[in-house]
Amino acid sequence: QEQLVESGGGLVQAGGSLRLSCAASRITFSFNYMGWYRQAPGKQRELVAEVTSTGAANYGDSVRGRVTISRDIAKNTVSLQMNSLKPEDTAVYYCNAEGRGHTYWGQGTQVTVSS
Repeated sequence: QEQLVESGGGLVQAGGSLRLSCAASRITFSFNYMGWYRQAPGKQRELVAEVTSTGAANYGDSVRGRVTISRDIAKNTVSLQMNSLKPEDTAVYYCNAEGRGHTYWGQGTQVTVSS
């Protein structure tokens, strides 16, 4: 089954760091985009960061300067390094990938930032 598998969520104190990782399973082609979205309770899903196959990155306004997205084309993985985390960063984080007319979503990983 083609899927995105996420790892790295958890509980962290405000000001701390977390690294999220996402790997494509049983998907052999290279995606046009890979990225991360998040959804907090009662809020819409929003872009955290995305990166193209050429390495161009785009960040959401609320996280710009605090997160860095990286991608390994050969391994078909994407990672998100999050620093200076705030309680408002608490959400379920979803890996996303798009390519060949298909959009894939991971199952989501919970990130909780305590104050």
